[in-house]
Amino acid sequence: MDFEHVLVVGAGQMGGGIAQVVAASGRHVSLYDSFPGATDRGLETMRRSLEKLAEKGGADPDEVLARVTPVEEIVPAALMIEAVVEDIDTKGEIFRRADATLPERAVLASNTSSIPITSLAAATERPDRVIGMHFFNPVPVLKLVEVIRGLETSDETAAAIVALAVDLGKTPAEARDLPGFVSNRILMPFINEAAYALLEGVAEPEAIDTIAKLGFAHPMGPLALADLIGLDTCVAIMEVLHHGLGDPKYAPCPLLRQYVQAGRLGRKAGRGFYEY
Repeated sequence: MDFEHVLVVGAGQMGGGIAQVVAASGRHVSLYDSFPGATDRGLETMRRSLEKLAEKGGADPDEVLARVTPVEEIVPAALMIEAVVEDIDTKGEIFRRADATLPERAVLASNTSSIPITSLAAATERPDRVIGMHFFNPVPVLKLVEVIRGLETSDETAAAIVALAVDLGKTPAEARDLPGFVSNRILMPFINEAAYALLEGVAEPEAIDTIAKLGFAHPMGPLALADLIGLDTCVAIMEVLHHGLGDPKYAPCPLLRQYVQAGRLGRKAGRGFYEY
């Protein structure tokens, strides 16, 4: 399949990173976000990221950014990669609009970290061309792309997305379309248990994260990682796991809920388990 023109929906932390990686591969990117000023902020973040990478021998920032065009609506492209808030209604509406706008043979992909691909495919008339393409943060640095096939995703679509991931310099790994897929089915209970350790006074945040980093050889502790992901996103993913799998072990820790209610969402809010 020809993915020389890619529409990225969502210009935030993930969408901007995806747009950057796709543009760096030589493809043209149309970047859409419904929030005023979001694409401008996304482009500024991309420039800072590209400048850092250029210092290490990466591509020229101006050349990469010249291939990213902000757009004010969903436009036709060979591939859409959606990277908006982790909410099934919001994503479903985007897929309905994309289905009505993109060419018949275009592929519709979601960067969702937990929402079933099959449910997003059901919002379209092309379920065979809907797939999950779950990147990891920070997108320009981390190599993994979790590829998730919905119930009706075709072999052709899956093979094309796996090939694209490789061409983007990523390592694809395929997962079944079950809540949380592989990555967040493992990661979120880890973060949740760290939040319970803090809630129950087992240790302070710094000690919990130090033990995880040095004891498990993780580059970042679970609480710092939750702040990077966004505590609201963590709660949303765990709600999907809890609802979809029906196991109380996936219910979000009360402390996580409380922090979200207080607006302590992590790095993006300046405060979560830590202050930024």
